[in-house]
Parts: sequence; structure tokens; C-alpha cells
Amino acid sequence: MGSEAAMESAEHDVKMRLLLAAKKLFSRQGFDGTTVRQICEEAGANVALVSYYFGGKDNIYRALFDMSFPESLLLEGEHVKREPVKAIKLLIRRVVAYQAGDPELVRLIQQEAAHLSPRVAIVQKHLVPVWQMAREIMEEGRRQGVFHFRSLDNTFLYVWGGVLFPRDFGFFAPVVSEPVPSPEEKIADVTRFVLGALGYAGDTEPDAKDIP
Repeated sequence: MGSEAAMESAEHDVKMRLLLAAKKLFSRQGFDGTTVRQICEEAGANVALVSYYFGGKDNIYRALFDMSFPESLLLEGEHVKREPVKAIKLLIRRVVAYQAGDPELVRLIQQEAAHLSPRVAIVQKHLVPVWQMAREIMEEGRRQGVFHFRSLDNTFLYVWGGVLFPRDFGFFAPVVSEPVPSPEEKIADVTRFVLGALGYAGDTEPDAKDIP
């Protein structure tokens, strides 16, 4: 039993090294610019192991999203429907924390969104439930009269575009001059921006903590 556990642990370690190496290289070089050999060299693993464990480059890409995408972005609880303002503030806090905690995965999402590659469906599989939840929160806020906007589709697209392509996307670097904000400053800025876009007239300060 001990040897089986050791073998399983070793296999898990190799898989994790391959996944982390793939995420690092894909985010820096793009999917097409990264080879299986490079992934294995980065992971310190035999070149045949990507095929052995994952069945190829496409599948390791899919597996790294399954491993890395934070399920915490899907809010749970009745307060999500009852209190849309609190729900939006909580979602923003978690999205910003996720962006800060895993910039490599964020870059992968940005790459697929920008190029609409064949892999965009892999990204959408994880993001669509979050988008649907955000739309439901926005729609409920409008129904309650706390949010005021004309088009749900347009407002959602403008808001999510701003969140998905934040300052560190780099595209606007030539005209950005202020110091990089702290995580709490960024949460505050994004919260004010989103609630303003939703036509909310109340307190636009973020909640002090992540309330489950």
C-alpha cells in the first residue's frame, strides 16, 4: 500500500508540474507558440508524459482551466437574489482577487477573448456560468429599482469588458501614468465604476470583507 501511495503521489506531482509549466508558457508565448517539448522541459519531465497523462496539448490546456479556474466566483446563497448590491460588491472583490492571484490564467482568458481561437469554448465553459449569474444579479437589481440602465446586454458587455481587460492588460500602457493601485484600491475603483455604470445611487464603497 505504501508503494502505491508513493506512486500516486509521484504521478500527481508530475501532472501538477506539467500543468503549471503549460500555464506559464501558454500565458507568455501563446498556445500556438508553445510546444509539448517546451512544456516538458519547463516541468523537468519526459517529453512523452503530456500525451501519456493528458492526451496532447489541447487536453492539457483544457485540464489547466479545470484545475485553476476559481469556483468561488459563483456566488451561492439567497442573499444573491435578495441583495443585488451586496452580491455585485462581493463578485467584484472575488474577481479582482482572482486576477491578482493568478495573472497567468487571466492572460490566457484575455488571449482567447481577443483572438476567438478554437479554444474559446474551453474558456467559456467556465466563464458562462459566472456571466449568467452576474446578469441575473443586474436584472434583479433593476427589478428592485436599485439599478437603472436601459439595456441589460449592453451594460453587461461594457461592465464585463472593463473587468476582463484591466490595467495590466498592457494595451493602454503608453498613456497610463499613475502608480499601480493596491488590491484594495483596485477593488474600490472597480466597485465605484461598476455601480456607477449600473446607475446605482447609493453607497458605492466596497464592503470591508468577503461575506459568504
